[in-house]
Amino acid sequence: MSTEFEPFRGELIAYCYRMLGSVHEAEDVVQETMLRAWRARDRYESTRASVRTWLYRIATNVCLTALDGAKRRALPTGLGPASDDIDAKLLPALDIPWLQPYPDSRFETAAREDLRLALVAAVQLLPARQRAVLILREVLEFSAAEVAEQLDTTVAAVNSALQRARAAVADAPGLEVVTEPDDPEVAAVIQRYARAFEAADVAALVRLLTADAVMEMPPVPLWYRGSRDYGRFLQRVFRIRGTDWRMRPLTANGQPALAAYMPAPEGGHRLHTLQVFTVAAGRIAHNVVFADPGVLSMFGLPERIDSA
Repeated sequence: MSTEFEPFRGELIAYCYRMLGSVHEAEDVVQETMLRAWRARDRYESTRASVRTWLYRIATNVCLTALDGAKRRALPTGLGPASDDIDAKLLPALDIPWLQPYPDSRFETAAREDLRLALVAAVQLLPARQRAVLILREVLEFSAAEVAEQLDTTVAAVNSALQRARAAVADAPGLEVVTEPDDPEVAAVIQRYARAFEAADVAALVRLLTADAVMEMPPVPLWYRGSRDYGRFLQRVFRIRGTDWRMRPLTANGQPALAAYMPAPEGGHRLHTLQVFTVAAGRIAHNVVFADPGVLSMFGLPERIDSA
């Protein structure tokens, strides 16, 4: 039966990522799920549930155990007000469990819209069982009866938890913005941004932003709001890191993204950050800039590229 489990690995990783906010933890949880399923294969009853539903029940239990007592994963915008100190020291806060981006190209996942960073960040605010109910019902479209079976509870309890979860995430910022990376307008905006960044043209970059655009940079806990401060920070970046950058397009969390390569003293360019964008009405509204080497490694990006 183990061959029956493997086709579900990708969607299970996406589910556990939504629950945990970490790709690394999601992969570990799914591996544990597969191991438990293999050990319990003789007790599986096809008359009670499909293999898929059964695997989700196991995965949910493993996720709930992993979340017991764990700190929620967050982005800087969820921890405090915006900074207005453009020259603040960019010190990583390594004691905070940061939300990780999701490398689309690594996994076969259908519902990428529901992997958006804003939604995953909002889900992290919920109690663990409410997270499970919201994702299983709203994203994966299991019935209330199936979710009740997976959580060993009642349909009434599932419906109540779903109502509370919906209310809790309804006002989360950025959830109303849904754009596809391959939308021609979105792709054009990201292409113009990449060209302006490679030219170190701050004025052109600012023109591509909404007035209240946000830039945040986990694992650094500070963040900036507004095109003026965004632009002032980019001036600092180019002043410190140089102006001869290279940008490579990709996607993360079903959103447009760019891998940014800074000029290296020895020649060529070195991987610096992964930037994940939210585009609204033809402008960039949000940029989450990931600099953690452990996060960058998940995307299989080359650490260095030549100058061509």
